[in-house]
Amino acid sequence: MAEVELEYVNSFIDSRGKRRYVFRRRGHKRVTIKGHPGSAEFMANYHALLEKSGGNSPIEIGASRTKAGTVNAVAVALFKSDAFLKGLAKDTQRPWRRIIDHFREFKTPSGRVYGDNSIASIQTKSITDFLEGKTANAQKNSLKAIRFLIRFAISKGHLVHDPSEGIETVKADGPRSHGHMTWLEPQVAQFRKRHALGTMARLALELLLNIAARRYDAHLIGQQHIREGKLLWRPHKTIRTTGKILKIRIMPELQAALDAVPSEARADGVLTFLVNDYGRPFASAAAFGNKFADWCRAADLEPVLCDDGRVRNYRAHGLRKAALTALAHAGATGVELMAVSGHSSLDQVQVYIDEVEQESAAEAAMMKLAKVSEIKTATSSD
Repeated sequence: MAEVELEYVNSFIDSRGKRRYVFRRRGHKRVTIKGHPGSAEFMANYHALLEKSGGNSPIEIGASRTKAGTVNAVAVALFKSDAFLKGLAKDTQRPWRRIIDHFREFKTPSGRVYGDNSIASIQTKSITDFLEGKTANAQKNSLKAIRFLIRFAISKGHLVHDPSEGIETVKADGPRSHGHMTWLEPQVAQFRKRHALGTMARLALELLLNIAARRYDAHLIGQQHIREGKLLWRPHKTIRTTGKILKIRIMPELQAALDAVPSEARADGVLTFLVNDYGRPFASAAAFGNKFADWCRAADLEPVLCDDGRVRNYRAHGLRKAALTALAHAGATGVELMAVSGHSSLDQVQVYIDEVEQESAAEAAMMKLAKVSEIKTATSSD
C-alpha cells in the first residue's frame, strides 16, 4: 500500500521496531491511530479526530499521489467539493466518507484495490461485489454513498453512465424494524415522577413531547424562537430541502416546565432552553442525546425486546413518535401532522394515522361482537 500523507499525522518507530502514527494538532491531546494511513479503519479514525479537533481543514487524502481519473482522485475531489461539504449534512458526511473509503480499499480478484483503478472501469459487478455479504441496511446505505460518488464523477466528465443503475439491495429478513421505541403513557408518567418540574430533564421531556421536535432541533431551540406564545424555527433537516419553517403553539405543560426552571440554571447570555450541568448549551445533538439517556436510566425505564429481535431503550426520538401518535389519536389529519412534524410527504406520517385507525376499527369490531354476545345471552336466558 502506498504511503499516504495526511495533515497533523506524524510517524515514528517504537521500541519494538514497529511504525506508529500519531495525530498531533496544536491545542489538542496527542492520539495514536491504529492501522496504516489509507486503510478504511485508519481513515475513519483520522476524520473523526480531525472533526473533533476543529475540522474545516484541507483534507487531501494522498492527492499528490493519485492519478487523475482514478477512484482515489475522484474521491479526493468529492470530499473537497461543495456538493459534499455544503450539500450534505455533517451526520451524512461522516458515514458516507467511511463507506467511500472502504470502497476505495476494496480489492479486485487480482489483488488491486479499487482506488487505484480508473473510475471509468467501475462496472455494475464491481459495486455488487462490494455490497456482497453486507446486511440489508448496510447495503442500502453503502449504495447511496457509492451512487453519490458516481454521480459526482459523471458531473465532472469522468463517467458517461451510472453503473449503479438497476442494482437492488437484499431485503431484510424477519419483521420490519420500527426504529426507536415509541413512548406510551406509563413511560411518560414514570419519567415525570422521577424528574420533577424545575429540572432540565423534565423540561427536555416536555419540549420533545409537546412540539414533536427532533433531537437536533430540541437542543438548539430557545428564547430567540418565541413569537406570540408560539415557537418558530426552521428544522435542521429541511434546510437543504424544503426550507420549511414551523410555528407551533406552546402548550400549558411545556410552559409550566419553562417557568419552573430557575434562571440561574443557565449561564449569562445563554438563550437555549436546554443546557448542560454547567449552564451552557449542549455541544451537539449527540451530547444532548447522551444526557437524555442518563435521565432515562435514572427514571428506571427498562429496555424492551422488540418483535424484530432487537432490544431497544426509550430515548429522545421516541418522544417525537409519541407526540405524533397522540396527535393522531386526537383526530389530527395527515396535513396537520405534517405541519407539526415538518415531514415533507403524507406517506411519512400516514403510519401514525394507520395505527390509530387500526385500533379504532378493531375496537368497533369487538364492540359489535360483544353486542351480539349480549343479545344471544339474553335470548337464551328467556
